[in-house]
Amino acid sequence: MMRITNPKDFWAGTLYVVFGVGAVLIARSYPFGSATRMGPGYFPIILGVILALLGLLSLLRAFRSDGEPVGSMAWKPLLAITGGTALFAFLLPRAGLPLALAVLILMSAAISENFKFGWRPALALMALIAFCVIVFVKLLGCPCHLSAVGSPDWYRPWNCCLTSSSALKRL
Repeated sequence: MMRITNPKDFWAGTLYVVFGVGAVLIARSYPFGSATRMGPGYFPIILGVILALLGLLSLLRAFRSDGEPVGSMAWKPLLAITGGTALFAFLLPRAGLPLALAVLILMSAAISENFKFGWRPALALMALIAFCVIVFVKLLGCPCHLSAVGSPDWYRPWNCCLTSSSALKRL
């Protein structure tokens, strides 16, 4: 009888297989295409298969090697990362990419015990936001708002402050 000797690998492998098979199942209705002319289903199916295969390898390793038991759940980081990602998704179409990225990065960094906000992290934050704006909006052409100006109705009470300020008019 086979016995699980490495619970961490077992549960990680199980998650990989579930997500990989899920990606393949979701993408199977998309046109696949070929390696030279990839369809919208090509990338998620290939990635899902690779993820499922890696999960199977991890599952096999769970029965062959010794490992530590799974520890307790780290709720604070889990909730902060999940909340930051949800807030990013909410803010992106409404407040713009730079503000949504700033919220996501700061929420994710704030859960670290070693994080202290100073001029170096602020500079790194601004550089990362500028890099993302250049790559995603300018180079890749993703249709993202860069500010709240021209955003949907929920932000309109603040738009008057943003559009009528003399500093903004000078720009």
